[in-house]
Amino acid sequence: MGARRGMRAGAVAALFLGLPLAAGAPAGAAPAQAGAPADRGGSWGGDRGGGSGGARPSAGCGQDPGQAPGTSQTRTLTSAGQERSYVVHLPDGYRDGRAYPVALAYHGQGRTSAYMEELTGFSGLKNTIAVYPQGAPGTEDGKPSWQGAPYSAPGVDDVRFTADLLDALERDLCVDQRRVHAAGKSNGGGFVALLACRMPERIASFSAVSGAYYPQAGACEPTREAPVLTFHGEADTTIPYGGEPAKGLPALPDWLAERAALAGCAPGARDRDEGDGVTVRTWHGCDGRGALVHYRIASLAHDWPSTTPNPDSETPAVMDATPVIERFMRTHPLGG
Repeated sequence: MGARRGMRAGAVAALFLGLPLAAGAPAGAAPAQAGAPADRGGSWGGDRGGGSGGARPSAGCGQDPGQAPGTSQTRTLTSAGQERSYVVHLPDGYRDGRAYPVALAYHGQGRTSAYMEELTGFSGLKNTIAVYPQGAPGTEDGKPSWQGAPYSAPGVDDVRFTADLLDALERDLCVDQRRVHAAGKSNGGGFVALLACRMPERIASFSAVSGAYYPQAGACEPTREAPVLTFHGEADTTIPYGGEPAKGLPALPDWLAERAALAGCAPGARDRDEGDGVTVRTWHGCDGRGALVHYRIASLAHDWPSTTPNPDSETPAVMDATPVIERFMRTHPLGG
């Protein structure tokens, strides 16, 4: 099984949207949780040239980042008149003269930035600035949530918060604006899908794990194609693979067909059996940067796939999502 897992971790996953980073002041910065997760990714950031046009350094290059390399810190900003918080993890060896990719990670309903940092292991990705935004209290017992769900905080514009957050990061840190990526779990995954519709000019790729794709997110009318990668378990009873009409949740095959049409992909996706109940469905012939890859995992419940116990589940899954997401990010920089 170990060999097959390694193959899965290296598999291409696609259809994310593109978005560059901006910046916002780290007002009231305070130390966050200690003990960042172990390294789970390869070295791919800090581009000084090469690739498809090289790096696009932000205004924060050459500035004091306000925290030590290898640490996580809680920062705040004001968005639409509300104070919002987020955790920033700088990679080991961070240098203010080197432009780094950014990985945004959006937690699920009722979770926190700290939970998402532990769950994803993004703080262990080499040469990558990992950022964990905190959702606003929603209508269900004040549980933190993101825009686009029936329980989202009324009047809170999380798309605007994301844009303000990117402005803050771009101003305060040395960011490669061509390599800003978004990933999310559950409600956070549904919000990342919304970002793929609203912010493809700034975010380079979009990954959703066990995504909750509620109709409250509204129509998807992107201004350009986007690369999107998704994971979903057939044993998920929270967001069922076959959908839940009473909540407006679509069946995953129907939702994916809509995404494929948005990306202008050719009819007839191809399936690849990875073993252990994992099927990878890939769409081809998509327009522009459009790409779409879906991992269907028979045994997975409403969890972040990991072969080691994590905050979602003590039961190991048959594959790891984080290395697949990291490789998808690496191979889908923002063009133009």
